[in-house]
Amino acid sequence: MAASWWMIVPGNPALSGLIIFLIAMPFLYAARGPMHQIILATTQALAGPLRLASRWLMFTAREMRQRNLAVLMAHGREEATQAIEREFERVTKLVQRDLHGYPALQRKVMDEITRVEEDYQKCGEVPPPSPEWAKAIETIAGIKPSGDGLVEKLLEDISKSMDRIYDKALAQYRRSYEKRHKILKGFMPFWRSLDRTMSQVDRNLGGLQDSASKIDAQMDKYENIIAKSEKAETSLTSSAAVQFVIASAFLALLFGGAFVNFKLVALPMSEMVGGGDYITDNLQASEVAALVIILLEVSMGLFLMEALRMTHLFPRINNMNDRMRHRIMWSAIIFLFILAGVEVALAFMRDQIVASNLTLKQGLSDAPLVVAPPEAGAVSNIPMLGQMILGFILPWVLAFVGIPLEYFIYSARTVLGVLTVASVRGLAFILRLTGNIFRHIGSTLVHLYDAAIFLPLMIERVIKGKRGGQEAGNSAASVTSFRVRRTGTGEHIV
Repeated sequence: MAASWWMIVPGNPALSGLIIFLIAMPFLYAARGPMHQIILATTQALAGPLRLASRWLMFTAREMRQRNLAVLMAHGREEATQAIEREFERVTKLVQRDLHGYPALQRKVMDEITRVEEDYQKCGEVPPPSPEWAKAIETIAGIKPSGDGLVEKLLEDISKSMDRIYDKALAQYRRSYEKRHKILKGFMPFWRSLDRTMSQVDRNLGGLQDSASKIDAQMDKYENIIAKSEKAETSLTSSAAVQFVIASAFLALLFGGAFVNFKLVALPMSEMVGGGDYITDNLQASEVAALVIILLEVSMGLFLMEALRMTHLFPRINNMNDRMRHRIMWSAIIFLFILAGVEVALAFMRDQIVASNLTLKQGLSDAPLVVAPPEAGAVSNIPMLGQMILGFILPWVLAFVGIPLEYFIYSARTVLGVLTVASVRGLAFILRLTGNIFRHIGSTLVHLYDAAIFLPLMIERVIKGKRGGQEAGNSAASVTSFRVRRTGTGEHIV
């Protein structure tokens, strides 16, 4: 009975609802204007703040992008400046090492060239002068043979003398050629020395040219960064993303090494600080002590990298003089060596503890003790030696955590900034879209309200149509009478 109090027709809720709707329709029609205003005002009250929040988020995203761009450009400018400085230092060292001796090298080259030219001039073949008696020989050679024995004897003597002279001239000519060949053979050391000298000059100039090309490339990059060009922004952002991925991978590897180191140290530390001591319900004092040792190793590694100026996480250390930096460097090395020795001792103790626990468990059980054969002693020492080697190496490996950590910090600033800007823009888009949806929902509700009261609206439209027709007829009649009056006065109206 309580649930059917509103039914006009008992047992028929659909007809009862239709009757109530028909009764309420005139009231809904009468409240049509205020309901439209309420619906539109409500949706506008929801859509306006959302659109305002979207606009504010977009403005915030632009400001964040500008700040990220400023930080990115500053970091890129610093890296480009350091790269340019390194290239200039390399060029300076190249000039000081190789090019400062160029005057002496030039004198050496000129001396060798001069000596080669002199020897070459000595190698020149000088034809011997024609003897004076050659004309006489030509005259005698023109004598016609006859039967005179004196003439034949004279010609025979002349021929023998010519043969001797020819042999002597040929031997002298051969000796001069041999002398020239020896001079040419003496060219080889000078040519080789000159070739080595010129090759060295070519290598030096090639290295200088490569350094100059790198400096030009870095200067172009620096100019793009100063101009804040889109190319520089894209290049630096992609470079930061790559560095972020690489640094994350190396930090994950170093974290794995730290975990292995922790497992290697935690068990023997329980014998030093007490295995039954707990700081909290689930945290043992030995685990905290092992973690402190690992953190000390990482800290000493950070100080060592800062003292070597391989990282720049602590500007105060980088700005110290060389004497203080060397002190910090040697102090960090000594502490790392001590901690590595401590881990070697703990690794040795760990093997002893494991063996003692195994012996204790076998003694408490009913099983007979298992005695290893003597030949298994060397094999059983291999795990202990491996643990000791790991205990000595892992602290030095963890000392290099500062390099990927620095790259991770600087690149994470850029990557997280880009992701934050993208997230803020996405949220602004969602809010703006939600605001537009609420605004269109208001228009949709207004149309739905009008569709619900369609019957009074149809009646209103019919009445307004008839009233509009009557008003149109009255206006047409008044215009016709006006025309008639004007015509009756004798005036013609077109």
